[in-house]
Amino acid sequence: MFIEKLSKLICFCSIITFTLCYAATNPNDFKVLNDFRKGLENPELLKWPEKGNNDPCGPPSWPYVFCSEDRVTQIQAKNLGLRGTLPQSFNQLTELYNLGLQRNNLTGILPSFSGLSKLEFAFLDYNSFDAIPFDFFNGLTSLRVLSLEENQLNVSTNGWLFPSDLEKSVQLTNLSLVHCNLVGSLPDFLGTLPSLTNLRLSNNKLSGTIPATFSQSSIQVLWLNNQEREGGFTGSIDVIASMVFLTQIWLHGNKFSGTIPKNIGNLTALKELNLNSNQFVGLIPQSLAEMNLELLVLNNNMLMGPIPKFKAANFTYDDNLFCQTEPGLECSQQVTSLLDFLDNLNYPSFLISDWSGNKPCTSSTGPWFGLSCNSSEVSLINLPRHKLNGSLSPSLAKLESLLEIRLAGNNISGVVPSEFTQLKSLRLLDLSDNNIESPLPIFRDGVKVITDGNPFLYNQTGGSVRPVNSSPSYENNHTRSPSSYNQLVPSSHHRIFKTVATLVGVAVFAVVVCFIVYLFLCFFKKDKNSLDAPSSIVVHPRDSSDPYNGVKITVSSNNTGSLTEKSGTSSLTNLSGETKNSHLIEVGNQVISVQVLRKVTNDFASENELGRGGFGTVYKGELEDGTKIAVKRMENGTIGNKAVEEFQAEIDVLSKVRHRHLVSLLGHSIEGNERLLVYEYMPLGALSQHLFHWKKLDLKPLSWSQRLVIALDVARAMEYLHGLTRETFIHRDLKSSNILLGDDFRAKVSDFGLVKLAPNGEKSVVTKLAGTFGYLAPEYAVMGKITTKVDVFSYGVVLMELLTGLTALDESRSEEIRYLAEWFWRVKSNNEKLMAAIDPALEQVEETCESITIVAELAGHCTAREAYHRPDMSHAVNVLSALVEKWRPVSNEFDDSYSGVDDTRPLPQMLKIWKDAENSEFSYSSTSASLEDSKGSIAVRPTGFADSFTSADAR
Repeated sequence: MFIEKLSKLICFCSIITFTLCYAATNPNDFKVLNDFRKGLENPELLKWPEKGNNDPCGPPSWPYVFCSEDRVTQIQAKNLGLRGTLPQSFNQLTELYNLGLQRNNLTGILPSFSGLSKLEFAFLDYNSFDAIPFDFFNGLTSLRVLSLEENQLNVSTNGWLFPSDLEKSVQLTNLSLVHCNLVGSLPDFLGTLPSLTNLRLSNNKLSGTIPATFSQSSIQVLWLNNQEREGGFTGSIDVIASMVFLTQIWLHGNKFSGTIPKNIGNLTALKELNLNSNQFVGLIPQSLAEMNLELLVLNNNMLMGPIPKFKAANFTYDDNLFCQTEPGLECSQQVTSLLDFLDNLNYPSFLISDWSGNKPCTSSTGPWFGLSCNSSEVSLINLPRHKLNGSLSPSLAKLESLLEIRLAGNNISGVVPSEFTQLKSLRLLDLSDNNIESPLPIFRDGVKVITDGNPFLYNQTGGSVRPVNSSPSYENNHTRSPSSYNQLVPSSHHRIFKTVATLVGVAVFAVVVCFIVYLFLCFFKKDKNSLDAPSSIVVHPRDSSDPYNGVKITVSSNNTGSLTEKSGTSSLTNLSGETKNSHLIEVGNQVISVQVLRKVTNDFASENELGRGGFGTVYKGELEDGTKIAVKRMENGTIGNKAVEEFQAEIDVLSKVRHRHLVSLLGHSIEGNERLLVYEYMPLGALSQHLFHWKKLDLKPLSWSQRLVIALDVARAMEYLHGLTRETFIHRDLKSSNILLGDDFRAKVSDFGLVKLAPNGEKSVVTKLAGTFGYLAPEYAVMGKITTKVDVFSYGVVLMELLTGLTALDESRSEEIRYLAEWFWRVKSNNEKLMAAIDPALEQVEETCESITIVAELAGHCTAREAYHRPDMSHAVNVLSALVEKWRPVSNEFDDSYSGVDDTRPLPQMLKIWKDAENSEFSYSSTSASLEDSKGSIAVRPTGFADSFTSADAR
């Protein structure tokens, strides 16, 4: 009996001992680690005990294994020389967040990491894995760092495509896939990952272009170099110039082409730039030469022109096509003019290699291709039917010895530069069969101008030269162009066709003349001074409520509202009735000719540049009556699907909404590759300039009362977009640089390229992230979910900027205050810390402290982590209205001409007032009680709008 009891006691103790030995580690985790050990050829290197302590989580724990409670959370076994394979059950380590197996000799197929939702760091680089499963990246939502470099994956299947599942890894900061046998193109989502700072993709087989989405990314290190020859990236690198966080760019060993972006100097943080062995052409931008780089490599391209003096510490530029051999030496005048000619024609490849050096007429192989010379001076440019694209450069006028310019049968567009009329020796200009546009300049007698076959060039009036149909007989034996290029005599069939076309043209002309006479007679009966004529509108560039601050533009009716390319002429008339030359503008989506915008911006001169963004450059222009406008010009290199969508969105949104605190769109232009948007001019620029750069720009800091009014103006604009229009609009990119200020420091919201129309009136879900880091709401950055509360969050960040004078995101700041919203939340509840955080430029007196505290609370409320905790914009309007009323200055600080309606009222009350005014039959044309003079926050009815246009339409 005693022995039986003793046996039971021993058995019980054995069970207890076994439980104590093995209970510390999750059984499934223990099994995965054992499977890992069994798959190795040299498991002894791990020093994992097979006897004694068989508990990986210990204590003591196994070497290289780290646990939390009973789960394995880390495996750090780098550089041990391990040989073998990983178990396919590896993704059952569901608590694993850090894996370091780099620099071993592991082989075989990588196990799927699908479902490792807590994995943050994965280092598998410098092994010999030869395959990767298709679902490897599925569910890695916490991933921050991933390195697979130097693993030749899927060689047997000719490589693997970039994994789309990585789009969900929104916390990813470092991604290294160097020499991994990647194929295909870069996905757009790489540019929208909000945390990605380090992207290394060297030595693969990638191809295609750099996605336009990269322009707004936070990437600091970008390696795309040395793609294998059957691959290789192509296209321009214009998008690079917008990646302002870049510190290191390796693009060498590809097939990139085009010119180096002129605005590459915007990359002030850049330290290394390697463009070696590509196909770049054109001149080296001066902004690049002036960059304080640590390393600059420009070797083995087709760069032309002079070699500038570089400020880079180390630089090389060998094997290019420069006109000189030493930095600082200028090209000859002839070469400079010819290179400008090439620039306007987008550097045609067949000319680049031949047009090198500094002697176009006396090079070792004779004159440059397509040129003939008289002594050492260029006398003939002979390049017909060479598929040239682009426009004509005015610089050709500096080649005073030019006798003939033969460019027939190409795709040259734009106008003939008026400077060509200064060529005293010119006797022939053959531009037939191109896309030359009116107007054609007036040449002196003796110059034969051939312009047949240019569909956009119309017969001129006022003495302009008519097209010449006969071809020149001049032939120069020195040109290397085929003689057939000079045979321009039309065939008999062509002459018959031209005769018929002439008769038809005469008939059409007669009909048009009769129609014009009829229109003249009809309009002659109307009051010529009326601004309410249905064929005209009044554009108010500054204050839409001021009837004396506008410019009248005569237009034709367009009910389609579609984007169409139009040509023709109209008249631009100031309020005194003086008529100026202009081009057609259409009501609704107003289309303005590129020629008009070139003229008013002095051909987009650099001195008229107001700013640059991902879309392009904004220029200041001035109409002939003195009215200033802002012209946003899309960069030619950015005309991708995303850019065109933003261009269309701006027009679509601003043609549907109108509000005193939204920047007005006056028109747009689409001609060839040109995409332009015309806005009212905001003379004081962006709010960001007055908050962050006022010292540098020699401005006065904004006072507290000015900041309050700006905050209210923006709140009213967003309230209008969210709930007072027929449709609900979500801006998605509200930030201080998109808030513009007028002369009176009143604010208007701009940049509607990312606006989303919210279905169901409230919310939407998008798959691609857009916007600006630092202003993005958490649910949008992580889930891609957008509601109006996304804008509320951004507005809260703007309030924080107004309070602190700090930018929303600054990588140069310490980790603690890098993200303004995160830091502000920590200090706002402590009054002492809050007051210490306020912009030092603000004078803190007892009267301001209370309102500062209220605005700080509002900013915190607007940036609540959960969207449903954030208020609507109407709440912000109500809070700020009371503060603005309290702080309404008695001085002239805001002499804004907005008196007449109490703008502290909520917008719905103002709508009711307006409706009551409509019901009382107030006249729009009355001068004493005109609603156009109401100065309220409700937009006025523009002259020319139908009488059915009511307050409901203007909400």
